[in-house]
Amino acid sequence: MYERSLQPSIEDALGDTPVVMVVGPRQAGKTTLVKAVAAGRTGTSYVTLDDLLPLEAARADPVGFVAGLGTRTVVIDEIQKAPDLLPAIKASVDRDRRPGRFLLTGSANVLTLPRVAESLAGRMELATLWPLSQGELASHREAFVDRLLRAEPPARAQGATDVMERLVRGGYPEAVSRARPERRRAFFDAYVASLLTRDVRDIANIEDPGALRRLLHLAATRSGGLLNHSELARTLGLPVSTLKRYLALLEALFLVRLVPAWASNRGKRLVRAPKFHLVDTGVLLALAGLATAALEQERTFLGSVLESFVAGELTKQLGWSRAKPVLHHFRSHGGHEVDLVLEDERGRIVGVEVKASATVHASDLNGLRALAEMAGRSWVQGVVLHLGAGSVAFGPGLTACPIDTLWA
Repeated sequence: MYERSLQPSIEDALGDTPVVMVVGPRQAGKTTLVKAVAAGRTGTSYVTLDDLLPLEAARADPVGFVAGLGTRTVVIDEIQKAPDLLPAIKASVDRDRRPGRFLLTGSANVLTLPRVAESLAGRMELATLWPLSQGELASHREAFVDRLLRAEPPARAQGATDVMERLVRGGYPEAVSRARPERRRAFFDAYVASLLTRDVRDIANIEDPGALRRLLHLAATRSGGLLNHSELARTLGLPVSTLKRYLALLEALFLVRLVPAWASNRGKRLVRAPKFHLVDTGVLLALAGLATAALEQERTFLGSVLESFVAGELTKQLGWSRAKPVLHHFRSHGGHEVDLVLEDERGRIVGVEVKASATVHASDLNGLRALAEMAGRSWVQGVVLHLGAGSVAFGPGLTACPIDTLWA
């Protein structure tokens, strides 16, 4: 079993918050994590709504179901299957606000569903568990994000030689455990099929499941690109309103993640196009039909996949970062771009550029320089992550580093 870097944060939250909810993709390890947390607490009970009997009871009488759970910590797994439990939990917590009463998990973001979005506002802490990070796979907790925001140089790294394998493998524990590529591919195929049939029905009514599948396949080939609703809708032959609803569903199922644009004027961020990334590169490459050898030959596509990989690793580290930054991307009117931008609550800015090559040229840092100029005094530093070995400074606060610096 892998030690999850998010576990201490969940344990801390249970010490002062009545309800803690762990959400994230199915098969990311949520059940294993909450059971590990529960094992350290006396008298914790566990119920999963994947079992038919408790599911029927929860749906038939949510208030009675919650009342019968007792007064100690209760773990309720897969809460999205019975979202009407959330108002009942709210009422119970309002009567008894002791910390650590409920530990919930959800494979869909139930807080996006009607009627439950505000049920537990002020009573609940939310934690997102993504697939395994590269540090978790190596049994250590990464600090790349916090080092950059503290203006510390990135940790030294040698340059990973197995990046392609890491991209194809992804981070789902079940996929990681399978040594043979064809067996991992079988997992990804079954995983996507299950999500688009069983899990979709739990949270939405879809009139055209085939269109949802086509959208997911198209998103895989365009991961790391700007989101253009009109162009995507035309390509798929869907109304824009339907496309937006389907994209929101893929987000709710933690298959796709949107990264908003950064601008010095916060009002402008809302009108600029986000980028979209598939959450896991193993799923992405399975949908695109590419194995390790084919990916090495598709150098243009490799750049997009590598960017999605780095976006995913940064997103995972945000879960245990002390600085709690938000992830953005940057594109100026002059055409300068930075793949990923971190901005924390103090307004400090860090830029991360991703290059699918072993060498970095001074021109590769033009986007970071433009971002630094726009950020002004909020700028901390910028990093280019590449596929080569060794780190090189390109001036104050600008460094090119091997990609394994992320998890060094």
